[in-house]
Amino acid sequence: MIKVLFVCTGNICRSPTAEGVFRALVEAEGLADRITVDSAGTHGAHVGEPPDRRSAAAARKRGIELDGLRSRKVRPDDFDQFDLVLAMDRSHLQILNQACPQGREERVQLFLDFAPELGISDVPDPYYGVGDGFERVLDMIEAGSRGVLAHLRPRLG
Repeated sequence: MIKVLFVCTGNICRSPTAEGVFRALVEAEGLADRITVDSAGTHGAHVGEPPDRRSAAAARKRGIELDGLRSRKVRPDDFDQFDLVLAMDRSHLQILNQACPQGREERVQLFLDFAPELGISDVPDPYYGVGDGFERVLDMIEAGSRGVLAHLRPRLG
């Protein structure tokens, strides 16, 4: 079983969206029995809360349900439990690298490194934005999710 964790700041916009998108992709590919997915935040301000309603609505338009997800904070054992701990931006990567125990560093990576065709490193936080920010984030997350799955395929045999 391969375990993937997506991480943003509060675990209410980007990382739960990535969890939902990647889970849907894994299920569509018939790999749900071989890959598990979760999400968390670097900060605990929203622990127990559902995803932001705008994130959930944008995902729902694409057939992705975020219902039932609840925010949680990254735990020290996440670095042992998950094969990939994917930071949604470089600030999250820095926080995760500082918290990561020695010997687990290769598990912590920047999510959009799996979508080099986008030419960007960070999934922007749509929380305070206006307009189509949640839709643009979904586009980036879909591209990154395809890249993550392509990266994992050789490990699936």
